[in-house]
Amino acid sequence: MRKQWARSSMMMFVLMLFIVSETATAISNDYSCKFPHHSYPFCDASLPTLARARSIVSLLTLPEKILFLSNNASSIPRLGIPAYQWWSESLHGIALNGPGVSFNGTIPSATSFPQVILSAASFNRSLWFRTAAAIAREARAMFNVGQAGLTFWAPNINIFRDPRWGRGQETPGEDPMLASAYAVEYVRGLQGIRGIHDAVGNDDDDDELMVSACCKHFTAYDLDMWQQFARYNFNAVVSQQDLEDTYQPPFRGCIQQGKASCLMCSYNAVNDVPACASEELLGLARDKWGFKGYITSDCDAVATVYESQKYVNSSEDAVADVLKAGMDIDCGTFMLRHTEHAIEQGKIKEEDIDRALLNLFSVQLRLGLFDGDPIRGQFGKLGSKDVCSLEHKTLALEAARQGIVLLKNDRKFLPLNRDIGASLAVIGPMATTTKLGGGYSGIPCSLTSLYGGLGEFAERISFSFGCHDVSCESDNGFGEALDTAKQADFVVVVVGLDATQETEDHDRVSLLLPGKQMDLVSYVADASKNPVILVLIGGGPLDVSFAEENNKIGSILWVGYPGEAGGKALAEIIFGEFNPVGRLPMTWYPEAFTNVPMNDMNMRADPSRGYPGRTYRFYTGSRVYGFGHGLSYSHFSYNFLSAPSKISLSRRIKDGSRKRLLYQARKEVYGADYVPINELQNCNSLSFSVDISVTNLGDLDGSHVVMLFSKGPKVVDGSPETQLVGFSSLHTVANKSTDTSILVHPCEHLSFADEQGRRILPMGHHTLSVGDVEHIVSIQIY
Repeated sequence: MRKQWARSSMMMFVLMLFIVSETATAISNDYSCKFPHHSYPFCDASLPTLARARSIVSLLTLPEKILFLSNNASSIPRLGIPAYQWWSESLHGIALNGPGVSFNGTIPSATSFPQVILSAASFNRSLWFRTAAAIAREARAMFNVGQAGLTFWAPNINIFRDPRWGRGQETPGEDPMLASAYAVEYVRGLQGIRGIHDAVGNDDDDDELMVSACCKHFTAYDLDMWQQFARYNFNAVVSQQDLEDTYQPPFRGCIQQGKASCLMCSYNAVNDVPACASEELLGLARDKWGFKGYITSDCDAVATVYESQKYVNSSEDAVADVLKAGMDIDCGTFMLRHTEHAIEQGKIKEEDIDRALLNLFSVQLRLGLFDGDPIRGQFGKLGSKDVCSLEHKTLALEAARQGIVLLKNDRKFLPLNRDIGASLAVIGPMATTTKLGGGYSGIPCSLTSLYGGLGEFAERISFSFGCHDVSCESDNGFGEALDTAKQADFVVVVVGLDATQETEDHDRVSLLLPGKQMDLVSYVADASKNPVILVLIGGGPLDVSFAEENNKIGSILWVGYPGEAGGKALAEIIFGEFNPVGRLPMTWYPEAFTNVPMNDMNMRADPSRGYPGRTYRFYTGSRVYGFGHGLSYSHFSYNFLSAPSKISLSRRIKDGSRKRLLYQARKEVYGADYVPINELQNCNSLSFSVDISVTNLGDLDGSHVVMLFSKGPKVVDGSPETQLVGFSSLHTVANKSTDTSILVHPCEHLSFADEQGRRILPMGHHTLSVGDVEHIVSIQIY
């Protein structure tokens, strides 16, 4: 008993030391509103947020105000306001990119979830939300021990317009509806708008924030470095039609449904005006979409307004233009250096700065940064135990499982039978890398390669690089790779992309596998006893037509950048412990697509100039794999259980009387049978549910993504070929049916923009489809 008591006492002592150590680390951080500065009105949490923000601004001198216009905001000792670093990153886990995050401290790592493009491939809203909520919890924990801020510049919700874009991996893909849905779930999960407070036992409060999320990069940013065009000086010429129904929906959703508290304006100009200096764009977000938060520039984007884009004649003009447009803070030092001169020259007034500061302080107040000691606050108990927890690591594994896409599986080659004890050879320059996160990664909780993950499942496993690096400029290692392949029963070849091929500030010039990777795959396939399994790493589409057509390549899997649990997730799929469910969130184009100028922002095809259009909604050329492609070890059939056959619209003019829309004058004006959405009075009442039965015809249980598409009447030029209406991820049981329901909002999901940028709803037959099953909904007017 005495030994047990002594052991218990020692454990309690160690535990107390741990708690004291963590708390001391957090308390050592400076914070606002502590004695003797606690009596200022801005410290009174009972006052409205705006009143508290105004109190701070009223107490500042002009030089002090200017100090807050940078991401690295200085302290104001006389008011007890500490310095604050606005720039932290959390794209798919707490990342190293921003100076606001450090892994040198109590917390040495954080959960590394799959890169966004792979997470998007799950088409699973709840998974996106839970991932963001886990990141938020780890962010607050790291803040509490002084290793992170609370303002995180994610998500990246730009449309993956061109397959060569180096940052396409950071986005949810090419579809505006999908990108918008991802944005909403990520922002809600990160900010705590819904559900995250369960972690600390609090009810939701729409005003308070657990962590601040930032929608970026606003807008039409999807080119980093291609030929003579760079993101710092690129002018994106975009039609009003494409802005309305492609580029802007993700940002509109992020703001209106997600309630994001930050918006980042992009480097590029949009129709001749730098995004950060565009009153039209920034005003649209605040005045039309109801954005409430702060607007930050991308880093040094204010400087580029003058230095790279030559939009203004002086540094002071650049400061004046961005502040008057509605931007609030500069990621960089440009405004620190030039704002005072801009005031002296009469180009801006102190009131312009005050407006920006009200937005900045309001967000900090919502985060609780002026509520005293954060350790005594509602999130103060979060610490290192909440980072890299078993729950979060399990979630990272689940996210990788659900995102991996089975592109090819000839004659049901996969899954392999683990019980037969066959030998496995793993070949390729990327098989042993543990850097599986892609851009904007942190330090993972655990480092496991794809080879390491497969090794846990295969009794006998061997390895050969084949190529010494991803660029694969030499075939010196081919001989050893072929010998390794010949000696194994089954072969997994791991090739693709990494940060040397695609990353921020670096776009690709080819869609083919780099260097001699294609030769390596083909030679190994010819030498192997059985068809090989090809595993593709990377965020961007690849032209692997050669592999799709080669019957010696039995299966192809795309793993994107799967994060810290990617090795185990891949092994589980290859050996049949998980039934693949992922679907491609972007079109995979043939290499010939590289002839299309990357700087051409048009989405619609133009046959007169040989322009094929972009994304599955408008592209008219051939495909390697289409948007939404993804195989399973099961087969599925669908049946529409319930959906309307007819929707009737009415329109009331100002005097309340009914008025027909389809009369001759209307046809003469519009040239087609459709209704502008802004003329409809009953949009909200038009929503309907589509109930679908999904039957798993295979012998394996598994998740399945139901994707509902719509093909509308071709009423005007530029009508989409088809477009995603909704999606649902559900679990299915072998040889049984499962029902799901998808809510359709016709004014949103069945509409598109005309050439003037007005959203229109076509009249007539709209064909809804799931797989090869169709249902027609006729929209009529009375």
